[in-house]
Amino acid sequence: MEQAGLSYEAATPYPWGMKAHCLCGNLSADIADDAQAMTVLCHCKDCQRRSGSPFGTVAYFPAEAVTLSGEAREYTRTTDSGAHFTNGFCPQCGSTLYAKAEKYPGILGITVGAMADPAFPPPARSVYEQSRHHWVILPDTMPRHPRGRDS
Repeated sequence: MEQAGLSYEAATPYPWGMKAHCLCGNLSADIADDAQAMTVLCHCKDCQRRSGSPFGTVAYFPAEAVTLSGEAREYTRTTDSGAHFTNGFCPQCGSTLYAKAEKYPGILGITVGAMADPAFPPPARSVYEQSRHHWVILPDTMPRHPRGRDS
């Protein structure tokens, strides 16, 4: 299945609704029942700096499946392809909750850490492997891309 230019062939359907929120709880996302996520593990240096960890993990959903609540601030950066990528974060605690990629306007990403669910399924692919920390070990079966998924 493809939606808004993003392939959902490895998407994971969730039979239950999910909720994600920032550290202080003032910014949240409700994800509809049966929404399908395409989860991506990104090792780019921008995601490393945004997340404060060696990678960022974002579950991308059809935008209409996600309802955001609370005050958010956004930071938009230019990607190496020249497109814009926006992170939405809580102005109180600074936690990143969502992401929007200009090249996928019908998709809204929710940071997996904001769901704080250890049962959340693993990512479908790993991108920007060129800047992956050597000690981060991933399953051999996970598709990997040196840069974005088109590389």
